[in-house]
Amino acid sequence: QLQLVESGGGLVQPGGSLRLSCAASGLTLWSYAIGWFRQAPGKEREGVSCISTSGASSNYADSVKGRFTISRDNARKTVYLQMNSLKPEDTAVYYCAARLYSCSGLDTTNFGSWGQGTQVTVSS
Repeated sequence: QLQLVESGGGLVQPGGSLRLSCAASGLTLWSYAIGWFRQAPGKEREGVSCISTSGASSNYADSVKGRFTISRDNARKTVYLQMNSLKPEDTAVYYCAARLYSCSGLDTTNFGSWGQGTQVTVSS
């Protein structure tokens, strides 16, 4: 069973940076693609980024491409989301989740092991 815990959120001014972490625990092998999702008040949850099991490939939502970078360290069982040039519209609760074998777009289909989320607020 894979369990994921998000951390690293906080309050940051526009143009600033944050690095989110998704830490894995449980008696499982690190054989999952990991996606980052976010949900703002009054909006549906949306995909942000996803990284393959090995970290060899990744994809991003158009809204964050060029600003966010996803990476993983399987030895440390942690996936990161480096967020640069943050904008107020990035404000949301950010979640990570796991999918067996590969990423498949950025919708939530077949993603599981959702964490509790971490709040990111971008405001001056």
